[in-house]
Amino acid sequence: MPIVKFHLADQDISDGQIESVIEQATQIYAEVLDSPVDRIRVFVDLHAPNLIGVGGKLVSKGGKNAPFFEFIVMKGRSLEQRQAIAEQFTNILAVTLKVDKADIRGNCYTVEPENWSIAGSLASEIRKAEIEARAQAGA
Repeated sequence: MPIVKFHLADQDISDGQIESVIEQATQIYAEVLDSPVDRIRVFVDLHAPNLIGVGGKLVSKGGKNAPFFEFIVMKGRSLEQRQAIAEQFTNILAVTLKVDKADIRGNCYTVEPENWSIAGSLASEIRKAEIEARAQAGA
């Protein structure tokens, strides 16, 4: 279920940098949340520099390159986990894109299991079935 979307300026960014951000973000989610890699989704949205304003100035006209990210976790993840993810996503962008950490912003959304769909089924029901299966396997 872990999902992150990076909003980046489509300016002086290479496919290699994008790939690096995706690979590193996947690894962070896997480690911090102890999540299987196949459940992790990373999206990169590139925005034309003339459509991004920072401090009232277009990036295309010398405004700062100030990336933004949004990430989603299931309700119940600890504050420490959410802080670690936000900090590490910020570090990825700062290093990979060579931007000042102070200019990077992010947001975490928590989702109730009964409001999240996996293959058309609610996560709350899938979790319940997984817990029951583990209990039966251990019995």
